[in-house]
Amino acid sequence: RSLRARSFGPAAGLWRANLREASGGRLAAAMEITTVYQKERREFGRPVGHFATVSPVDLGGFDTAPTKREDYIERNPSSLAVQAVPEQSEHQVNTERFKYTSVGMFHQEGGWPKDVDSTEKEQTTRYRKKVEKDEEYIRQVKALGEVIEGPIMQNIAVDIYEEYFQGEYADHSTEPPSAKTLSVFKDPNETKRSVSSISWYPDGGKKLAVAFSTLQFQDWRQEAMSNKSYIWDVNNPNAPDQELAPSSPLNCLQYNPKDPNLLVSGAYNGLVQCWDTRRGEAPVETSIIEKSHRDPVYDVWWLQGKTAYECASTSTDGQVLWWDIRKLAEPAEQLSLDDKGAAPGAGPMGGVSLEYSTAGGKFLVGTEQGKVIACNRKAKNPSDRVGTIYEGHCGPVYALARNPFFPKYFMTVGDWTVRLWNEDIKTPVMTSNYAKDYILDATWSPTRPGVFATTKMDGTLDVWDYFYKQNEPALSLQVDGDGLARVKMQEAGRWVAAGSVDGSVYMLELCDGLSQMQQNEKQGVSHMLDRESKREKNLEARAKELRARELRAKGQAKEEGAEAAVPWEERRKEVEAEFWRLTGLTGPEGVTGEGIEPSEKSSETAEQ
Repeated sequence: RSLRARSFGPAAGLWRANLREASGGRLAAAMEITTVYQKERREFGRPVGHFATVSPVDLGGFDTAPTKREDYIERNPSSLAVQAVPEQSEHQVNTERFKYTSVGMFHQEGGWPKDVDSTEKEQTTRYRKKVEKDEEYIRQVKALGEVIEGPIMQNIAVDIYEEYFQGEYADHSTEPPSAKTLSVFKDPNETKRSVSSISWYPDGGKKLAVAFSTLQFQDWRQEAMSNKSYIWDVNNPNAPDQELAPSSPLNCLQYNPKDPNLLVSGAYNGLVQCWDTRRGEAPVETSIIEKSHRDPVYDVWWLQGKTAYECASTSTDGQVLWWDIRKLAEPAEQLSLDDKGAAPGAGPMGGVSLEYSTAGGKFLVGTEQGKVIACNRKAKNPSDRVGTIYEGHCGPVYALARNPFFPKYFMTVGDWTVRLWNEDIKTPVMTSNYAKDYILDATWSPTRPGVFATTKMDGTLDVWDYFYKQNEPALSLQVDGDGLARVKMQEAGRWVAAGSVDGSVYMLELCDGLSQMQQNEKQGVSHMLDRESKREKNLEARAKELRARELRAKGQAKEEGAEAAVPWEERRKEVEAEFWRLTGLTGPEGVTGEGIEPSEKSSETAEQ
């Protein structure tokens, strides 16, 4: 606040002279005189206008609590950061994950006296008759009857199971067909393998059994790949629910429709194996190599019969073998797929697909020669077990499936086409357009008679709806970059599982228009199939008539001595000369056709 300055310059000299005169000329040499200037800070230097002198303001105080000092520790140094924005906090919550496990319960009948063996039918029957004669039992039954009589009368008055909207269908014809991917199940092994078979769990489709293998001959992956196949829970695609560990890769796998715990499979080394999911990853029964197929088992089916333990398999070794899984040491029966019309010495035809969905012993086999064989296990004559042979495709018949609503009609997949057959006609009643890529598999919809799905080598899934259009798919989706090898629909018709050649299985959900029955659809599809069958029968009858007429003409020509017919080379020259004459041009070697008369037997030769 104070400023002290020493005196210098002329003013200082003048001041000293006056002082010397006043002091008589004596100047204290050792005396130093200073002048002190006192001024406020704001009054000197550069003017400052933003400061103000105010009195201190008491903002509050903190009462001391000496008794609580011992409960605290002094923090030194103490830093505090203050921002001019409100403080916020971030919280994250992750729900707890639960691992589901399958738990079974074994129920055993009880309540019998100790002297009665519940497994003996005679003892239990004798005990029931004894109890029914007891007066106390009769009295209790009468008492219970009075209690239950009221609910029974209510059920008679009101039908709780009445279908109020039965027979009504939702119209989805205006909705564009669509599908969306729900889950992707990937092969957990490092060496990826192709999906060779897909089977849905028969009770609700909550699980998916997938077989993996590589069928290419001498593929480099065969030495490094795993032999395991897997069962997935559709609600948990991250990890398989169960593993199946065979001795050789599985080519086909199918759930038992009567017992969901049982599966049957066909292996690459020709063995047939049975699996019980309650007993671990190893097979419970395996066929003997000497009594099994000599080639890979390409397809296997459970049989519809009194028991749930019979199955059939086919292979490219030209055999169909029937098995009982309770005794897989050797097959119960076998059938050789011999072609009756083949040349003498020709071997049997190799089976690559099997269709055994109907009861009664009749089944279909698709061969690698492109033919479809209708067989009958219960034929009276063993030679009649191999019946009608349908000339199907230019290559192997990769898929074979009967229509679930019209079993007389079946579908085949091979080369670049899908063909629909009537088992009474040897030619297809409907054929799709030739696709650019190979078609590898197909499956019917269990809920709609005119809908089926196909997979192609370019990774496309096509869904066909014959009820609305027959010349092109109703829906075409690019599911995978590689080829789609297998496709299977769930029993509700809503979900579709498509397996690719790189080991991925895609589960898709179809829209209501492709999964729900449309109004009058069954009747309309039936009329369409009958119409095409009649048309094909008429064409077949016309072809037979023409062939018979041609044979009769040949017979008459031989009888009339037509051996002297004009040779083909001479006839060809006459036709060429006639062509150049009519066109007025000159042909090769200067032939104009002038002066050449057609042979008198030209018409007869042409007819022959």
